[in-house]
Amino acid sequence: MNDSHSLVIHLLDKEYRVACPPGEQDNLLRAARYLDNQMREVKQANVIGLERIAIMAALNMSHELLEAREQASGGDSDGRVQALLDRLDSELQTFEQAHEPGRPVKS
Repeated sequence: MNDSHSLVIHLLDKEYRVACPPGEQDNLLRAARYLDNQMREVKQANVIGLERIAIMAALNMSHELLEAREQASGGDSDGRVQALLDRLDSELQTFEQAHEPGRPVKS
């Protein structure tokens, strides 16, 4: 591994050298700190074994990511579409009633 394209990170007091594209060092260090914090939280819940801790931390982070994506996309998109269709239907009915034949036109 080319040392100029690698970085040392620490997870649960262990040192790891990982590949890192130029210019991404700060992002990788921030991600490593976040992962380390997540792993420490899992460890404090009495999960034993590095592999189990890593898997539980990954599951927790995946859950957070999926929730954030759902919130960013508006969550219940089917519900939003139905609400928009209902609103459109209501507006069309109001428009049609206002423009019924024989009804005086407002100026």
